[in-house]
Amino acid sequence: MNAMKKNSSNFIKVKCVKCKNEQTIFNKPSTQVNCLVCGEALCKSKGGKAKLYAKFVESF
Repeated sequence: MNAMKKNSSNFIKVKCVKCKNEQTIFNKPSTQVNCLVCGEALCKSKGGKAKLYAKFVESF
C-alpha cells in the first residue's frame, strides 16, 4: 500500500516589525524575502526552513 507523503512546505502569514504590513510568504524560500511596503527583511533562506525576522501570524 502506497501512503501519500505529506508536503512539509506551506505558506505562512507574517507581520513586518517595522511597518506592521502583513504579507504571505513561503516557509522554505530560496532567497531573502523583503517587505513589499518598506523593504525590511522578513526572512532569509537557510537551505531549508526560513529564518524569520518578522512576527509569525498564521500558517496555511
